[in-house]
Amino acid sequence: MKQRGTAATLLRIFPFAKEALPRTIWGTIAALGSYAAALAMPQLLRSLVNILQQHGTAQTLIGLAIGVLAIGVTEAALLFLRRWLVLAPGTHVEAGLRRALYAKLQDLPVSFHDRWPSGQLLSRATGDLSLIRRWLSFGLVMLTANVFIIIIGTAMLFSFNWILGMIFLVFSIPIWFKGYKFESQYHTMARLSQDQGGDLATSIEQAIHGIRVLKAFGRGEHMLSKFAKDSDELRGTEVKKAKLIAGIWIYLILVPEFAAGFALLAGVWLVATHQISVGTLVAFFATATVIRWPTESVGFMLSMTLDAKTAIERFFEVLDAPVEISDPENVQTIANPQGRLEFKDVHFRFADTRDDEPDLLRGVNLTIEPGESVALIGVTGSGKSTLTALTTRLYDVTSGQILVDGVDIRNLTREDLRSHIAMAFEDATLFSASVRENVLLGAPNATDADLAQALEIAQAQFAYDLPDGLETKIGEEGMSLSGGQRQRLALARAVAAKPEILVLDDPLSALDVDTEKMVEDALRTVLTTTSALIVAHRPSTVQLADKVALLEDGRITAFGTHSQLLAESAHYRHVISSLDEEVAR
Repeated sequence: MKQRGTAATLLRIFPFAKEALPRTIWGTIAALGSYAAALAMPQLLRSLVNILQQHGTAQTLIGLAIGVLAIGVTEAALLFLRRWLVLAPGTHVEAGLRRALYAKLQDLPVSFHDRWPSGQLLSRATGDLSLIRRWLSFGLVMLTANVFIIIIGTAMLFSFNWILGMIFLVFSIPIWFKGYKFESQYHTMARLSQDQGGDLATSIEQAIHGIRVLKAFGRGEHMLSKFAKDSDELRGTEVKKAKLIAGIWIYLILVPEFAAGFALLAGVWLVATHQISVGTLVAFFATATVIRWPTESVGFMLSMTLDAKTAIERFFEVLDAPVEISDPENVQTIANPQGRLEFKDVHFRFADTRDDEPDLLRGVNLTIEPGESVALIGVTGSGKSTLTALTTRLYDVTSGQILVDGVDIRNLTREDLRSHIAMAFEDATLFSASVRENVLLGAPNATDADLAQALEIAQAQFAYDLPDGLETKIGEEGMSLSGGQRQRLALARAVAAKPEILVLDDPLSALDVDTEKMVEDALRTVLTTTSALIVAHRPSTVQLADKVALLEDGRITAFGTHSQLLAESAHYRHVISSLDEEVAR
C-alpha cells in the first residue's frame, strides 16, 4: 500500500470534520488572539520601562498599567473562548467516526472478520478515535496557532534588533533539523505501539470470553504470563517513544536557553553602546518568553500529530477495506416468493487456499422445492457448513449460481435476500439483550403471538421462567444459559423471522434426546410450509427431512430419501453409521 505523507493522511479526516470546521477555525482565531494579546504586552512594557527611566508622570504610568491589565484580561477571555469553541465539536466528530467505522464493520464480509482480531478493531473504535478527537480539539488548533505565533514573534524579535533576532534564528536551526529526523522515527514507534495495544486488547477479550476454558484446564497462569510478555513489549515500545520525545525536548529546552544567554550578553553590549534602550531589551526578552512555550510545545504537538496520523491510518485501513460482497447495480426482486432453493454447479474456495489445492466445493448441484426439507450430510470437513453460509452470501460462490425462486442471489440486495432466508447455527450466538430482543432480532415488528409460537416450536418456554421472563437480559453471548437453551433461542430466532427458506446448521446438537424429539415434532409444523436445508450430525435429524443429500468430495453424490440412500450408497451407510457411533458415545 502506498505511504501517504503526514499532511495527506491528516487531510483524509476532514470530510468527517466538516461540521466542526467553523468552530475549530474560530477556536484557532481565538488562540491566535490570545497570543496576539500576549505579544502586545512587551510593547507596553517597553514604553513603561522607558518612561520610568525618563521619570514619566504618574498619569502616564497608571494608563500603561491599566493597559497591561486590560491585555491580561483579554488574553484570559480568549483562552476561555478557545476552549469553549473546540470542546464540543471534537466529540461530535468522534461520534461520527465511530458510527462510520461500525457501519463499515457491519458491511464488510465475514471473510474480513475471519482475518482481523477483534481486539485490533476494538482498539481502533476506542483508543484511536479518542486520540483523533483530542488532536482535532487541541493538537491541530494549538499547532496552527503556535506555528503562526513563532513566525510573528520571530519577526518582532528582528524588529527590536536584527542582531538579537539573528541569534534566536540561528539557534532554532538545530531544532527544525531534529524535528524532521524525529518525525520518521516516532511514526514507526507510534504505529507499533498502537498495533501492540490492539493485540493486547485481543488477549484480554479472548481471556474474558474463554474464562471457563482457562479455569477448567488450569491455564490461567499460562495466559497471565503471555499477557505479561505482551504488556512488557508494549511497555518497551512506549519507553522508546518516551526516549524519542525526551530527545527532542532536550533540544527544545536547552537550545532556547543557550539562545537567551547569548542574546542577553549581546543585549547588554548593545545597551552599553547605546544601540538599543533598556526598554527595548526588556521587550525583546518578554517577547522571547511569550514564544518560548509555543517553541517548546512543538515537540509535544509534533508527537501528538504523528500519533493522530497513525490513528487515522489505522482507521482508514478498515474504511478502505473492499466490500467484496455488495449489492448489485441492477437489483432484482422476487415477485412471488415460494421458497425454491437451487444450487447450480457451485464451486467455492477460500481466498487463502493454495493454488495447488482443489476447491472445497467442486460443482454442487442441488434443488430444494418449495415446502421440501433436505438434510445435508457428509464427513467432517466436507464443506456442509460452508455450503449453508453461501445461501445468505456470508461468502460468495467462486463460480456457479445459487438461485432463490429462479433469481440469482447476487442479483438481490443482501437485505432482501436475508428476508427470504433465515439461519440457525450450531454455535448459537446471543447478544447482551433481553430474550425478546434476541428472538425477534430478524423480525422486530413481530407480534407477541408470533414470539410465543417461535418459542413453542423451539421448545424454549423456559424463557418465561427466567427472573424477568422475556425481558430478562441474558448476558454477554448468553453465557448465563446452558448450551441447549442458547440453541433453542437461536432456533426460535430463525423461526420467528418466518422465512420462505430455513437453513439450519446442526442447531440441535446440544439438546438431549427427549428435547430434540419435541423440537423436531414442532419443527415439522413449520417445515410443511417452509423449505429447509438442514445440516445433520444425528440420524434423528436426518429423519426429520423429506430427502437427504450426501456431500462427498465437494459434490452431491447421492440424493433421495433416507431409505433409498441406505439401500443404494455405501458411502451414505458409512456416514450414517459414523453418526450412530457418535451418538452412542
